[in-house]
Amino acid sequence: MSKRWLKLSSALMAVLLAAACGTGGGEESADGGGSSGDQGGGQDVVKAAWVYPSPRNDGGWSTAHDLGREAVEKEFGDKVETTFIESVSEEPAAATRAIEGLARKGYDIIFTASFGFMDPTLEVAKKYPDIYFEHCSGFKTAENMSNYFGAMEEAKYLSGIAAADHTKNGLMGKVVSFPIPEIVRLTNAFLLGAQSVNPEIRMKVLFTNSFFDPPAEKSAAESLIDAGADVLTQDVDSPATGQVAQPAGAKWVGYNSDASKFAPKAWITAPIWNWEVYYVDRIQAVMDGTWESQSYYGDLSDGIVGLAPFGKSVAQSTIDKVEKAEQQIINDELEVFEGPIRNQAGEVVVPEGEVPPLEDLLSMDYFVEGMEGKLPAS
Repeated sequence: MSKRWLKLSSALMAVLLAAACGTGGGEESADGGGSSGDQGGGQDVVKAAWVYPSPRNDGGWSTAHDLGREAVEKEFGDKVETTFIESVSEEPAAATRAIEGLARKGYDIIFTASFGFMDPTLEVAKKYPDIYFEHCSGFKTAENMSNYFGAMEEAKYLSGIAAADHTKNGLMGKVVSFPIPEIVRLTNAFLLGAQSVNPEIRMKVLFTNSFFDPPAEKSAAESLIDAGADVLTQDVDSPATGQVAQPAGAKWVGYNSDASKFAPKAWITAPIWNWEVYYVDRIQAVMDGTWESQSYYGDLSDGIVGLAPFGKSVAQSTIDKVEKAEQQIINDELEVFEGPIRNQAGEVVVPEGEVPPLEDLLSMDYFVEGMEGKLPAS
């Protein structure tokens, strides 16, 4: 089902628990300045700011967003001025201070890139009605505030197909952050992709209870290797998982951005965010005076999600399988969660031939058959 520029209802988006977590007080980049936005018409120079929950060079979530910011600069040149604040805590008071600090400096549009920034973004948006706000992964909107996210489950499924050709013993391992519906959905999608190649593949999962905690990620990855996993993947932000996989002779599927440089011999690919697709469009809307509040949930057909380049060890036959499935998804010929799907207990949760509505996917609370590890209460 194509979801290009899908307008989601508030009730639907209320179950979208996507997030990116970070700690720290935040520090603004050297760029700065700006005047308040003019919601009545276009602008010659747009001043845009981004707020990240982790370091911009985390090799994952914030890196992907910052690549989008850089793409905006490349696209518009001297017609845009950008800045960013990194490592901003999701603690409400800290996040509000960071966002409002940018608003006071007169930025025309402010992108806040973490679920935990949702309420602080809304609070500041109400105080500054002449500035546009864009919140990533939440569900709340206002006249001058949008939200945006995407169908990462599609890219996760494709990366699972690629991973299936690299496990020798049929056991993969995943370092995951929190037991929230987003992470459950993406973990299931990865395993379903692998099982589309080999139905006997299993996957162990370990939770770190953080989106960015390299020492915890390293420890979890080591435990998965010790348990026998020969392919590792992740839903956390640092490249620590790959840095454990490579010396152990295992393979690695990353997440969020192309982190192949951290463990090139282990690298298979990564499901990635191409935020420039959204950011360039929204900056253009400000320039044209056509910006409107919306809820955006993009997909493979938009290009908002996709795969990083394949590693050198990936065979052409594997690439061909992945590309075939990708085109089938884009053409609405393949649905990631089409039944029959069973949960860990072997119970049918999606009957044969049925596809769960998006509301069910965004509130997923079970692991599929073949997953090893208990899903803790979120």
